[in-house]
Amino acid sequence: MTEKEKAQKGWLYDANYNQELLKEKEKCQDLCHDFNQLKPSDTKKKREILAEILEKTPENFVVTAPFYCDFGYNIEIGEGFFSNYNCTILDGAKVTFGKYVFIAPNCCFSTAGHPLVSEQRNAGLEFAYPITVGNNVWFGAGVTVLPGVTIGDDVVIGAGSIVNKDIPSGVIAVGNPCRVLREITEEDKRKYHKSEASFG
Repeated sequence: MTEKEKAQKGWLYDANYNQELLKEKEKCQDLCHDFNQLKPSDTKKKREILAEILEKTPENFVVTAPFYCDFGYNIEIGEGFFSNYNCTILDGAKVTFGKYVFIAPNCCFSTAGHPLVSEQRNAGLEFAYPITVGNNVWFGAGVTVLPGVTIGDDVVIGAGSIVNKDIPSGVIAVGNPCRVLREITEEDKRKYHKSEASFG
């Protein structure tokens, strides 16, 4: 069994010394470097590079430089995806974003974790558990999502939160560790709206 296959199963795997994985990571990091050096106006070239990096790209999406990831092929983004400055995705395992996910600056999504026993860490072993994000999710600035987390649809994660447990649909969740604050209600539809029209 290869180290990549071990990672896909959620087993400990050699993430730091295996030559196959190191070459794949180096290729992805080079592409991220090229992407991050482009002018903001060079949208055509940016999309071309992102299509090389990511497993799947929709018709409409925005990734703002700088952007960093480990492999890229484990990342899938949905229609209307938006990430702001300094989005980091450590994608040793699958990271899936639904439609209309908005990510504020300085957010990190880490599937990667290290074993508790120092001998295993020092041998370069890691584990990777998938992260799944539903549709219509907004991450405030500085959010960190940890390995194995699933977040439902129509969720707001408050700025600075560290998400180490699953979050259900239709809620505002905040804090370290991140906890559900309350449900999103009909009243929230009117909170910022100033005209006579309403949203369904």
